[in-house]
Amino acid sequence: MTLTMIETLKFYKNFPKEGINFIDIIPFLQSRKAFSEVIAALNKATTAPNVAAPEARAFLFAAPLLTEAGVVENVIPMRKSGKLPFNEGDLIEVKIEKEYGFDRLFYRLSDIAAGVPTGDTFEVTILDDVLATGGTAEGVARSLEQLTIYKEGKPYKVRIKEFVFLVGIPEIGGRERLEKIAPVTVLMNI
Repeated sequence: MTLTMIETLKFYKNFPKEGINFIDIIPFLQSRKAFSEVIAALNKATTAPNVAAPEARAFLFAAPLLTEAGVVENVIPMRKSGKLPFNEGDLIEVKIEKEYGFDRLFYRLSDIAAGVPTGDTFEVTILDDVLATGGTAEGVARSLEQLTIYKEGKPYKVRIKEFVFLVGIPEIGGRERLEKIAPVTVLMNI
């Protein structure tokens, strides 16, 4: 974590509703230096070849990892309803709990199978922008861990190797919730 990275963040009180203090990571897209620093730090922290990225801000930081010298080979998009085209039996729904309510995300089994297995598992890093309650990451992790993915006729289990976040809010307790599943890395705690 560098001073540039911390200074890049912006904060908005009472957004999207009263009592929520929104952490805006979009300014990283307005500075080549800050964006390069955060991508390098995420690349260093990510050790699985497959990265699950919940909609929508995680996409902005997961996709560039495909261009970095590192281990990332596949990004698995986790999208909101109606955003992913799919074939019968390919789409999985995940119910998630966010700090300001409940939601649903969807992903495709074929997007996982497009990735790279490690031994007899598909190791996955769940990468997201902000760790608050951990509800989104936990929902995604629990769903993925139940899967058996078939690639070239061979079955593979999915294993969550780690969680990686740009920003964490320690007092909310999301880290403790997720550490029951896998190690957690947060680039910047506020």
